[in-house]
Amino acid sequence: MPKDINDKKEKKENKHFFKDFKAELKRVIWPTPKQLVNNTVAVITIVLITAIVVFVLDLAFETVNNYGVNKLREVVGTHNEQANTTTNNTTNEVENNSNTNNDGNTTSATNNETNNTENTTNTTVNNTQN
Repeated sequence: MPKDINDKKEKKENKHFFKDFKAELKRVIWPTPKQLVNNTVAVITIVLITAIVVFVLDLAFETVNNYGVNKLREVVGTHNEQANTTTNNTTNEVENNSNTNNDGNTTSATNNETNNTENTTNTTVNNTQN
């Protein structure tokens, strides 16, 4: 018996739901075809304007980012070049001071010329690597 009562109650609720649903649809104010077209055009226009704004901002940020990264690479490359030149010059000075002949005389003039050539070569190699 309880099962039959539940089934009857459920059918009554379903009928009541559909009656209420139909009554609500009668109260809805549907737009006229002209209003529908106007609202659709407004929505599409707003979406297109938003898409254009996002595209322009994306392009601008990408350009700034690329310029900033390239500028940063340039600054870092210049810094590395200066550090390498300073290191090479210091190393060459130490080598010049430590080179001596059998007589105890330094051969710094010849070594300086050789080291200057090495510095130029090292600087050129560093520039091409950066």
